Amino acid sequence: MRLNKELKELKELESLQVVKPEGILTMYLNTDPSDPEQSGGEWKIQLKNSMNSFENYLKQSDDKEELDKFKKVRKQVENFMFENQKNLKKSVIIFASSDQSTWFAEILQLRVESMFYWQETPVLDQLKNLNQSYPKLGIVLAQQNQVKIIEAELGKIVNTELFELDLDTEDWRQFAGPRASTSGKNLQTDLFDKRFEANQKRWYKNLAPTLDKVAKNHNWKKIYLAGEKEEALDLASYMQKEVDSIFYQNILDHEESQVLEKVLA
Repeated sequence: MRLNKELKELKELESLQVVKPEGILTMYLNTDPSDPEQSGGEWKIQLKNSMNSFENYLKQSDDKEELDKFKKVRKQVENFMFENQKNLKKSVIIFASSDQSTWFAEILQLRVESMFYWQETPVLDQLKNLNQSYPKLGIVLAQQNQVKIIEAELGKIVNTELFELDLDTEDWRQFAGPRASTSGKNLQTDLFDKRFEANQKRWYKNLAPTLDKVAKNHNWKKIYLAGEKEEALDLASYMQKEVDSIFYQNILDHEESQVLEKVLA
């Protein structure tokens, strides 16, 4: 999710700093199954009623050209919801223009208030509030010879990377995406434990500049770190970037979505 770039473009539309599209739909839709008001999939009724309301208004206004433009957007939005109905979480946010110059659609694990707008400019209030409350962040999980990064934005995981220490060369190797765990727990022999204890500070000190670079390049607004107390404190102390919160728990092998929920709780 390239939120900063997309939000900048939407703000330009909001302030009419660029040529305005020919009609734009703003949709904030609550799809949270834990919400008592959504237990039966009521979002489908809300979506249909709101779309019908806009369409009926445009029919009564006798503006056939704008009505045709709205129908194009409606079809695009309804197709997206149909194709993703099994993947829905707590909300969906969509900005869609009739000339197809704007299309922003995100399924989020954050609740919104259902609101619909059809006008010349997007309505960004809820998106701005979410961006401020849930900025781009990095979670660094340390577990002996492995360090995992979970990157999230708007409460949604957007990237995962793993750094694993090559015990032969003592170099950290980087892997992108999910990877089967061969963590330090699996290497816990007396010999390994003694070697790790003797070299932990040096190994983490060597990795810290790489983590700082990732945080800078990816524009993290907040950094969270988790691991056994001594490991977490060592790694945090060697990083130049400020760590906002440290959890003294070994959770590298936990489900990534659960880790994110814990951090945001």
